[in-house]
Amino acid sequence: MKNVNSINELIKRFEEIVLEESNLIRNGSIVALKHVATGKYLSSIKNLRYTTGSKSQLVFIGSSEPIPNSLWKIEFGDELAAYTDNSIKLRHVKFNTFLGIFYHNYDNINHRWILDYYKSPSANHTEVNCKSGNDRYCNGNWKFNRSKLENYQGYLKSNDTIILCIMRVYDVNGNYIQNGQYEILRSHDIQFTVENDTFQEVVCHNERLGGNDEWCIELIHEVKIF
Repeated sequence: MKNVNSINELIKRFEEIVLEESNLIRNGSIVALKHVATGKYLSSIKNLRYTTGSKSQLVFIGSSEPIPNSLWKIEFGDELAAYTDNSIKLRHVKFNTFLGIFYHNYDNINHRWILDYYKSPSANHTEVNCKSGNDRYCNGNWKFNRSKLENYQGYLKSNDTIILCIMRVYDVNGNYIQNGQYEILRSHDIQFTVENDTFQEVVCHNERLGGNDEWCIELIHEVKIF
């Protein structure tokens, strides 16, 4: 009986290891990002653009289920993404554009280009958009941290609750920021309207961390694009 119990424990541990391995997010994995506070997914639609700011492909939180508009291919340098030192890109699966912030802005008053970031349509934070990876003025390099757990040593896996942040290198006056300044990806109840449709805003900010800044990353094992 003792040996049977040991075998059962061995089988159970083996199954746990297999499950852990299957939940690890690897370079090139397809993921969805669920906004924890609302239960809705980070989304983008190619033919919908902001009517303010950069007028680029807009980003919002939409469906309460992962659909093609809310699927992202996660890209990074190694096979697995460690919490200790990381940099990731999020490429939209359907439209092949990257999630990021855009800092080449035109000053309509003084009629000149300035190095500043576009503002979100409603909350006046930093606009988040999707653009081609070839755009030199778009930063699409994100860092992630484990929500509420500092100095976590593991690897990114499905259903982790994370904080995503991105570096801006120019201040509101267009001055270069040495070593950069990180802003946090957030969604909130503030909405904006495009083509008579209302969208829930997604922004980057440098304010106090809160519940609206938490995202649950989900590994998508079967992808259907239609």
